[in-house]
Amino acid sequence: MFSQLSLSCPFNAALISCLSPRKPAMLLLTSLASVYFLAAAAFAVPAQEKRVHHQADLSDHVHDDSQNYQYDHEAFLGKEDAKTFDQLTPEESKERLGKIVDRIDTNKDGFVDHSELRKWIKHRQNRYIEENVNKHWKDYDANGDDKIAWEEYKNTTYGYYLGDDFNDIEDKETYKSMLARDERRFKAADKDGDGIATREEFTAFLHPEEFSYMKDVVVQETVEDIDKNGDRKINLAEYIGDMYTPEDGEAEPDWVQTEKKHFAEFRDINKDGYLDADEVAQWVLPGEVDHADNEAKHLIHETDTDKDEKITKKEILANWNMFVGSQATNYGEDLTKKHEEL
Repeated sequence: MFSQLSLSCPFNAALISCLSPRKPAMLLLTSLASVYFLAAAAFAVPAQEKRVHHQADLSDHVHDDSQNYQYDHEAFLGKEDAKTFDQLTPEESKERLGKIVDRIDTNKDGFVDHSELRKWIKHRQNRYIEENVNKHWKDYDANGDDKIAWEEYKNTTYGYYLGDDFNDIEDKETYKSMLARDERRFKAADKDGDGIATREEFTAFLHPEEFSYMKDVVVQETVEDIDKNGDRKINLAEYIGDMYTPEDGEAEPDWVQTEKKHFAEFRDINKDGYLDADEVAQWVLPGEVDHADNEAKHLIHETDTDKDEKITKKEILANWNMFVGSQATNYGEDLTKKHEEL
């Protein structure tokens, strides 16, 4: 599975320019449905994801417990809920943590083992994906059968124009291309090829970067988004141009030089001056690292006082500030923002 990042540019990959140029490797993959379509379509195309590295880390903070536990807090709670706890008193944080422990202990044996903790961490990190799919499910499940057929998605998203073959649209070739690309991705997500997406398959359609069997789609769409001359590979100018457009008279930032160096030394493995599909895969889908597994092991190791490789609620609450924050351990988060209780 691929990991999460918060949305900052929720629609088409063509809108790469609205993304932060300082994190080019973290660009999330989007569906072809364009923001231009939002003004005309009956339903807005659901917010889909920018290109993303496989198994992005659980937190943007450095994992250094000698400094603070911010990494652990975001890994255990998710980034937004970690902010929620930073607004609570220590007593409130510990009380809510106790309730969370009861939820993590799914077999109700009084212990949290590695499997339960890993499952919880992955759930917290992937929750935004579930919420995104749930938010748009009813828009596309027109007949209410708890499945989404390609025809339902197509008619809901493009239906107004399909009868006229996009003839009323100025840039109809772009819309035809959008439709074809969405159909290609839908078919790839549709594992049994019946033209109907289950919830899992529709999740793979909206978030292909989260599913290993969608790897080829992730790579193909990444190349298509960045490749400007149509040679099905990415040269240095295209690679840099995807993340940075210079302003008149602007000096080139240092990070651009760093990215050029990365392209030559790390991305372009065969040193031919281009990134082919295999090299793009190495770039956007690097080797498996199960961060949730590692974090579960870390938290148990640090908390398990009797070294039985599982932890009790008492052990967790004795080390509560490793799992959750509070006002006492707040690192500059906004204390005025209100959040719902977990």
